[in-house]
Amino acid sequence: MSQTVHRVTLIPGDGTGPEIAEATRRVLEGTGVKFEWDVQHAGTDVMEEHGTPLPDHVLDSIRQNKVAIKGPITTPVGGGFRSVNVALRKELDLYMCLRPCRSYPGVRSRYENIDLVVVRENHEDLYAGIEFEQGSPEASKLIDFIADLGARRIREDSGISIKPISVWGTQRIVRAAFDYAIKNGRKKVTAVHKANIMKFSDGLFLQTAREVAEEYKDSGVEFEDRIVDNMCMQLVQKPELYDVLVLPNLYGDIVSDLGAGLIGGLGVAPGGNIGDEAAVFEPTHGSAPKYAGQNKVNPMAMMLSGVLMLRHLGEVGAADRLEKAIGAVISEGKYVTYDMKPQRDDPTAVGTSEVADGIIEKMQADTL
Repeated sequence: MSQTVHRVTLIPGDGTGPEIAEATRRVLEGTGVKFEWDVQHAGTDVMEEHGTPLPDHVLDSIRQNKVAIKGPITTPVGGGFRSVNVALRKELDLYMCLRPCRSYPGVRSRYENIDLVVVRENHEDLYAGIEFEQGSPEASKLIDFIADLGARRIREDSGISIKPISVWGTQRIVRAAFDYAIKNGRKKVTAVHKANIMKFSDGLFLQTAREVAEEYKDSGVEFEDRIVDNMCMQLVQKPELYDVLVLPNLYGDIVSDLGAGLIGGLGVAPGGNIGDEAAVFEPTHGSAPKYAGQNKVNPMAMMLSGVLMLRHLGEVGAADRLEKAIGAVISEGKYVTYDMKPQRDDPTAVGTSEVADGIIEKMQADTL
């Protein structure tokens, strides 16, 4: 086992985040890997003190440490501050969203033996945030400008979002998908698009992906492409045919949740947002503030995000031990929260902290 001490930014989050983060910290330390935790706070709990949910010193910590793991953070619906998750991706240039979707026996699902990885581009596409509000002077100017170019005139009562996809952005996300596949023994990368309709945006994504694939033609990793609507049908009908999927931002957001549905839900769906200079690992579910402080919620998605972090840090053996222990606890069904029981009112369901106890016990037994 590596004797390296890894300095990692730990952001507990808000709502149920702190208790999930604490359980995750315990199981990560239970692998035997040495950590120096740089605890930083973000989210609703720091708004009053700092006037922002993401203070600069939190970003500075991640830049310095290069790696962070965070609990869920509440994003207000329809008002309040913008998503902390989105801000982290933009400020730290975390251009790759990594979403593995893997079946664990014991998790209720219509499917078995799912093993997919969604690689989503984080910065471009319709999520780039270039929008013009219906009825605004800017929207009217844009409508007139587009009409002057000879295109079909857009209705005056339209809101408009711009969909930029660049060669550069596509090159680096497709290369990241191939590099991930090679590093992790994957066999195929599938580029997902709508190039049959959006020929100058998705068409550019597909053309660039094919050019990047040529760079990897001797890598042993196969390349193919699928139209996104057909891809969704294929994932429901025969998911076993697919391995690593690389997608523009919007499709990646949708397909990653589809993948989570295939494996039983967000409770076992880890995530990572990765760039060239930093990486932030986090569960993909929300903060569930109504359950805060009740020691009730399932911490496994954040724990599995910890598995991704361990692999990113080069601690592959520890990652394998932790994932094996999580799988064993799920399969046994004893140290699991209410949502992972056959009946949600099962009185034998345990709390967040007890899940960590069970996983640590499995790891210790495995090393005896």
